Amino acid sequence: MEKTLIELHELLAKELLARIQSGEEKASILNVARQFLKDNSIEAIPAEGSTIKELVEELPFEITDEDLQNGTE
Repeated sequence: MEKTLIELHELLAKELLARIQSGEEKASILNVARQFLKDNSIEAIPAEGSTIKELVEELPFEITDEDLQNGTE
């Protein structure tokens, strides 16, 4: 059973990546990918010069360093 769950997890990750890379950037796909990353405790801190940092700078609202450290948005 565990082997099957591991395989399913990997297949889901690959499918999400393929859809995003293909340009299928529908909000629903991006939301599923976001939740998948969150559920697996995958986080990114916006380091200077990173794509994540550029994205944060483009957001129409202010995110504080405290928000980033606490995982709140």
